[in-house]
Amino acid sequence: MNTSLIFFGLIFWIAAWAFNAWLTKQKFANTTLARAANLAVPALFGITLLVLWECLTRGFNVPHVLLPPPSMIWARLITSLPILWADVQQTFFKAVLAGYVMGCGLGFLAAILIDRSPFLERGFLPLGNFVSALPIVGVAPIMVMWFGFDWQSKAAVVVIMTFFPMLINTLAGLKASSSIERDLMHTYAADWRNTLLKMRLPAAWPFIFNALKINSTLAMIGAIVAEFFGTPIVGMGFRISTEVGRMNIDMVWAEIAVAALVGSLFYGLVAFFERRVTFWHPSVRGGQA
Repeated sequence: MNTSLIFFGLIFWIAAWAFNAWLTKQKFANTTLARAANLAVPALFGITLLVLWECLTRGFNVPHVLLPPPSMIWARLITSLPILWADVQQTFFKAVLAGYVMGCGLGFLAAILIDRSPFLERGFLPLGNFVSALPIVGVAPIMVMWFGFDWQSKAAVVVIMTFFPMLINTLAGLKASSSIERDLMHTYAADWRNTLLKMRLPAAWPFIFNALKINSTLAMIGAIVAEFFGTPIVGMGFRISTEVGRMNIDMVWAEIAVAALVGSLFYGLVAFFERRVTFWHPSVRGGQA
């Protein structure tokens, strides 16, 4: 046991915690400094976790098969970039994006139809709820048998996982407009189409983007888990399951880190478009009138 490494990790953690606590309490008049502080807080928190992780695993001589240190994971990641990039292409650019677009698109269209027809709301909505409750570990093997071992079966799993959140959030958003607003459109002799496009759909955008952000993470999880049940010799889920069997835990953690990075970038991209589309919403304007 290396006590000096453990002691250094604890001291670094305490110092970083105190500095972060001080930084969050500061009120910067300069906008640039305020943004820099907002970025520095999560960055310092992440660095602190990595330093503490490194010091504790090496200080206590934790077996690498249980938990490798971040430096070992980084070394594996750097030396395995071609493999990791091929996995990202198979899982994200093929299965996740295709399933995400189809699942969210079908959920949005179904919500429009249900909003238009009360009959569909009573008949189709319970069916959508039933599909969303299906366990992914039971659905994934069936999709593999139906659509084959390539990315199409994983995209089908993603469609199932992303359909219902989009359906529910879109329906909630379409009902978010007040009765006064609907009466105002009625006084303008606006039909259902104009009311939908000019009032109800803009009011529903925050709900729709909420579903898009939720689905950005669900899609990654669904595609990776689906690859455990059959896939070509490439893909994030395939790599994780294979390397666990070979006891190459550093490669498993490298794959997890890449999946987390890709998922975070995907979420950030959706959040970026949300701020551009819903710039008028109080949550985007910081609550200012």
